[in-house]
Amino acid sequence: MKIETIISKRLLALLSAIILICLTSVKAEAGKKIPLADPFIYYENGVYYAYGTGSDYGIPMYTSSDLKTWHYDGLALNKNNTNIPRFFWAPEVYKVGQKYIMYFSGNEHLYVAEANSPKGPFKQVGNAPMLQEKAIDSSIFYSLSGKPYIVFVRMNDGNNVWVAPLREDMYNIDTTSMKHCFSVSQEWEKAQARVNEGPCVFTRHKKYYMIYSANDFRSPFYGLGMAESLLPEGPWTKWEDNPFLQKPDTLVGVGHNSFFKDAKGRMRIVFHAHASAHRVQPRYMYIGTLKFYRRGGKEHVKVVDIIQPTTE
Repeated sequence: MKIETIISKRLLALLSAIILICLTSVKAEAGKKIPLADPFIYYENGVYYAYGTGSDYGIPMYTSSDLKTWHYDGLALNKNNTNIPRFFWAPEVYKVGQKYIMYFSGNEHLYVAEANSPKGPFKQVGNAPMLQEKAIDSSIFYSLSGKPYIVFVRMNDGNNVWVAPLREDMYNIDTTSMKHCFSVSQEWEKAQARVNEGPCVFTRHKKYYMIYSANDFRSPFYGLGMAESLLPEGPWTKWEDNPFLQKPDTLVGVGHNSFFKDAKGRMRIVFHAHASAHRVQPRYMYIGTLKFYRRGGKEHVKVVDIIQPTTE
C-alpha cells in the first residue's frame, strides 16, 4: 500500500472523528435549560404549562407535550396588567369554573390574577393584595370535604408557614381563621437564615401532606422536607427523616417545588436548582417522580428519575 494512501485514510479517519465530535457537541447544546425558579406545572388536554419566577416583567411560561422539551410562550402575566412594581414570584394556576386563576407573589405580597386560557393573558384581580402584610409563596389545596384552603408564608418569624380557608369567591382569604403551621425547628433547616417556605399540600390515605423548603434559597443546602396532618388546619408534624431531597447527585440549592399528576396519573414533582455548584443564578427547572414507601413502620418518600427539561 502506498504511503500516500495510508496518510489519506488516516486523515479521513481523523476528519470523521472531528466531524463526529462536532455533531455530538451541537446535539448536546441544542437544548437550553429552562430558567424557571419556584416552578409550577399545570396539565390540561395533553399540554403541560410551566410557570415560575424568572422575569422582572411578569410571570414567564413554557409549554410541552412530553415534559422533556419545552417551548417558551412569553409572559403569561405581564406586569402591565397589574399595579405591582416588582418581584413577580412563585405562581400557581388552577381552573375554577370557566376561568383560570393564578395565585402569585408580587412585591412581597399575595395577589390573584385570572384569564380565559392557561396561556393568559392573566390580569390582576382587584387593586389590593390578598393580605395587607408582607407574605409570599401561596399554594391552594382542597380539604377532603371539598373546602378550599391557601397555605402561604408570613415574614414575622423569619419565613414561616401559615394556612387559612379561602372564601367562596376564591379571591379572598378568611383572615379570621388563619393558623400557624410551623417555623424553623429541625437542625437541617438551620444551615443559613431562618426559613421555612414554598409550601404545597396534597392528600393521601385520608391525610394531608405538606412539602416545604428550608434554608436560604442561596444556600447549597436549600432542600425539601415533609410534614403531615389529619386536618387541613393542622396541627402539622414534620417527618423525623427530613430532608427528603437535598443536594441530589450534582445538584445544589434544590427546592421550592410543586407537584402534579402527569398524563399517566403518576405523582410528579417539579423544583429548581442552582445554576451550578458555584453560582446561584439563573436557577433551573427539574422534574422527578415522588415515590412513597414504608420502612420501620413509617411512611417515607424519595424523588426518583430526575430529568433536566430543555427548550426545543
